[in-house]
Amino acid sequence: MRQFEESELTDEVIRSLDETSNPRLKLLLQELVRSLHDYVRRTGLTFEEWEKAIDFLTRTGQKCTPSRQEFILLSDVLGISMLVDAVNHRERDGATETTVLGPFYVGEHKPMPHGADISEGLEGERMYVEARVTDLGGRPLGGVPVDVWHADDDGFYDSQKPGYEEKGPSLRARFVTDGDGRLAFRSILPCSYPIPIDGPVGELILATRRHPMRPAHVHFLVAAPGYEPLITHVFIEGDKYLDSDVVFGVKNELVSKIELRDDPQMPDGRAASGPWHLMTYEFRLKPGHGTAPKPMLASAAE
Repeated sequence: MRQFEESELTDEVIRSLDETSNPRLKLLLQELVRSLHDYVRRTGLTFEEWEKAIDFLTRTGQKCTPSRQEFILLSDVLGISMLVDAVNHRERDGATETTVLGPFYVGEHKPMPHGADISEGLEGERMYVEARVTDLGGRPLGGVPVDVWHADDDGFYDSQKPGYEEKGPSLRARFVTDGDGRLAFRSILPCSYPIPIDGPVGELILATRRHPMRPAHVHFLVAAPGYEPLITHVFIEGDKYLDSDVVFGVKNELVSKIELRDDPQMPDGRAASGPWHLMTYEFRLKPGHGTAPKPMLASAAE
């Protein structure tokens, strides 16, 4: 008769998974058991602490809805989302750095013409964005769909607001690069903003005395046939939270200097109504399969 004592328990649990038919699932489960058991031993976990952990995870699940995924938020603030991204994009070979997709990508965006204003009707400081897509050698890639999306100057995405389904998308669109790999659009300057702290993840942030802020950024998803999809942010230089992003998403290469301009015309030749900001960025793509990512469930942070 086997004795499931501490010295043998971990090996017995790992052995119980030996017949798992899927080799990848077997590896993931056995390594998970090994890591969790090691954690319990190293910390001397008490019954009370384990009960609190189970309660925390239970409430995290209960907070999830079709429009909010608290587990993704937990993954983000623990740095797991960015670590998974880093492990899967170790060799960049000069390609633009990646970061997490974020929870507010809603799938294919509405195509709009170059120079379109994706912030029509919204208050905020005006911004003009010029971007270019190339291969690793700097050769332009034309006909490439590029999805863009960002928060407003109150820190909210369109899908977070009441009436989103009726009002339709705002501050998001799809552009297709021209023959020189370029695209351009008008918008408003995004601001830094807090992730929601009204759930279990917020309790964790407050208990650890971390701030809940994300630095201002614009999301880009570039999906060219024959190249790896590029999922990234462009952050605004000078934002006070660049060095302490609550979801650890900032990389130096992704920070762009945004110029404040007072030219009477924007680069597309149309009149400017006052001072405006210019964002420029060049995206370099790595050869690959070019499969667009599946949208993640919506959550509370991006």
